[in-house]
Parts: sequence; structure tokens; C-alpha cells
Amino acid sequence: MITELAPHPDTTEPEPFAGPDHPMRKLTRSIALGEPWTADDAQRVAEIFDRLAPEWTERQVDPIKAAVVNDALDRGAPPLAGRWLELGSGTGAGTKLLHGRVGEQVSVDLSPGMLAHAPDGLAPKVQADSSQLPFAADSFDAILMINMILFPNEVDRVLRPGGSIVWVNTKGEQTPIHLPPADVDLALPGDWTGVSARAGTGLWAVLQRA
Repeated sequence: MITELAPHPDTTEPEPFAGPDHPMRKLTRSIALGEPWTADDAQRVAEIFDRLAPEWTERQVDPIKAAVVNDALDRGAPPLAGRWLELGSGTGAGTKLLHGRVGEQVSVDLSPGMLAHAPDGLAPKVQADSSQLPFAADSFDAILMINMILFPNEVDRVLRPGGSIVWVNTKGEQTPIHLPPADVDLALPGDWTGVSARAGTGLWAVLQRA
């Protein structure tokens, strides 16, 4: 069960961007609900984000986008001192926000182009498909996913007992890769509890195994 908190005082509505028929929205929902993730899916998504990578530079870490992540870290109360895994780390927006706030972090992205544009020296950068992560079971205390496709079983596998998942959509329901917190809860194996809220132009949820 997820409890919704009051919106952050600086919450604003996102501009219309991506509706329910957006291709990435459809893919996100189908994978979360258990449809197979294929090699063709991985190649297509990697190519999309490789093309976008030159545009996604430091300007992506603007106050509005940072607000939703920072609010999740503040009010969601995930284990900041633990070992963190960021999936779909892109050009490093989330990496920069975690740096200095968490005990240890690893950044993973499917797109080599995105990782090439991410800053060096903040966290190890790993190019990998998040449907088959190169980590042992129970390796991380927290997993951050910002506008990221959810692979429920793999996320559950690498998260330690008692660990937390931080789910962020920076444009709320207008985010192309979007799932409502309640659907994230339903997609994850087992029973989970947590909190969610709106901040900036987005929404977030922090979930923990019940």
C-alpha cells in the first residue's frame, strides 16, 4: 500500500507532452506487466537514447527536475547511507543529485551514448541491459529510477531485504516512460509499502518491502 503525501509547496503542473498512446508509454506498461523484453526492444531503445544523448547534458539538471528527486530523498526517507544503484542513469542528472548524499552509488544505462556524456568521477558507470543486471542478488540498499522502464523481477532480485525503490517521473503523467506509483507497487513481486508525492513538475514514490 502506498500513502500519498501532500504535494511539495513548489509543485506545478507539467506542460502537455506524452499521452497514453505514446510508444514509450505502451512499452513501459507492457514490460512492467510481464510482457517479454526482446533484443529488438533493447536495440531500438538504445538507439533512441544514443541519438538523444548530445542534447541531454548538464542543462537537464534544472531546479524543476531536481525538485522531484530531492523531495523523494527528503520526505521518502530511503536509506541514504547505503549502497545505491541508479538504473537508466542517462547523462548523469540523477547521479549528480545522489553524489554526496548517499554512501555509495553505481550508475547503469543501456545507451553507450548516454554514458559517454555523463560526468566522470561521481560514480562507476556500467553499460548494461536492466532486464539482466550484472550484479549479484541482494547487492543494493536502494534503487533509483528516473523516467525508467521497470523490470520488476530484476529490481527485486538485486535489492537487499528491507531495501527501498525510489521511482520518479519528472513530468508526472506527461512523462513518456510513466507508471503511476500504484502500478509500480502492483508490478513488483511480493508485498510493498511506501509513500508518494508530487514535487516540481513530477511525482515520486519510495517503496519498501512490507
